[in-house]
Amino acid sequence: MGVGTGRDARVRRYWNRDAPWYDGCMRPYDRLLIGDGRAWVCAQASGKVLEVAVGTGRNLPHYPPGTDVVGIDLCPGMLERARPRAAASAAAVTLVEGTAAALPFPDACFDTVVCVLALCCMADDRAAVREMHRVLRPGGRLLLLDHIPGSRFPVRAVQRLAAPFLRRLSSAYHLCRPLLLVQRTGFTVLRRERYCLGMVERLAAVKGPARD
Repeated sequence: MGVGTGRDARVRRYWNRDAPWYDGCMRPYDRLLIGDGRAWVCAQASGKVLEVAVGTGRNLPHYPPGTDVVGIDLCPGMLERARPRAAASAAAVTLVEGTAAALPFPDACFDTVVCVLALCCMADDRAAVREMHRVLRPGGRLLLLDHIPGSRFPVRAVQRLAAPFLRRLSSAYHLCRPLLLVQRTGFTVLRRERYCLGMVERLAAVKGPARD
């Protein structure tokens, strides 16, 4: 694993420190905000799958049997907690430590790339999406779920007020716009949905033009 940027190091320290409490914090968050988002994303994955920022493996139980999943994460503490879920998954799972901005894989080697609730925390989300594009085969599928600015002004106003605090606390930035990054990188968006007052977005895209 490369050294990465200074912010990579800060993010790694934060999530390594908080890894023991992450699942407990995420259970109510998943129930109230994310709903079936993890299952929606993983059900569309097929073939050789890369999950970027796999964390503690909360998505691993949702992958279909027969998928071959490589989960990468910056933080060894998170990966350690993902190992039991990897062992119990219906998919074949390999866990790797590494950074999303410089994925340690050759070009065009995955059929699907998945990233859930992680672009908002990355030191360089643009580089991460470019890397996702690079490692996907032509026609391969990108599946994302993340926080975005809400669809109503009062919601966005609260998010903007909270943004500096959340950035310092956890490196998360809930005002990112994955759709724009995906489109600018050369993906074709097939499906996009917003829910939970427009604060959560899930989308499916392909590398290259959409096929009939």
